[in-house]
Amino acid sequence: MGDHTETLQIDFLQNIISLEELLELFWRNHNSNRGAYKGRQYISLLLYHSDEQKQVIYEVKDKLEEEWGEAFGTEIAPYKEFYRAEDYHQKYYLKRYPDAVANLMELYGDEDSFVNSTLAARLNGFVKGYGSLSTIKEEIQQWEMDEEGKNRLITTIDKIRW
Repeated sequence: MGDHTETLQIDFLQNIISLEELLELFWRNHNSNRGAYKGRQYISLLLYHSDEQKQVIYEVKDKLEEEWGEAFGTEIAPYKEFYRAEDYHQKYYLKRYPDAVANLMELYGDEDSFVNSTLAARLNGFVKGYGSLSTIKEEIQQWEMDEEGKNRLITTIDKIRW
């Protein structure tokens, strides 16, 4: 792809978490003034889908810059196109645990469902060192799905040999 910027696209429900909350999490957990040293691949970048999102991004950015007394190096631009990373990049850290992948593939049935699952995303973070299995199981109890589905997810986690 030549010179590109690595990004992720977040689907979220405004009634659960607002764009403002996501942006605050982003800037409070991300140093936007580093990364460009390797070209465009690792710059800090936010893409917006609408003028409303653009306005919210700038409002939160301005508020936090004033609070912290420093300017953020995050580039803000309109969304144009999103290319999914190659398969070997999907759930990269989780794929180091073949038993986990096998159990999740059994649960989800195909690569796309596995890659797009919230559980695989959370477990990918877990194996990278973020969170714990007990926290993930507690979160599952809050997910909007039937009890049978929740139990299936927790049973799958319990079967994995970490």
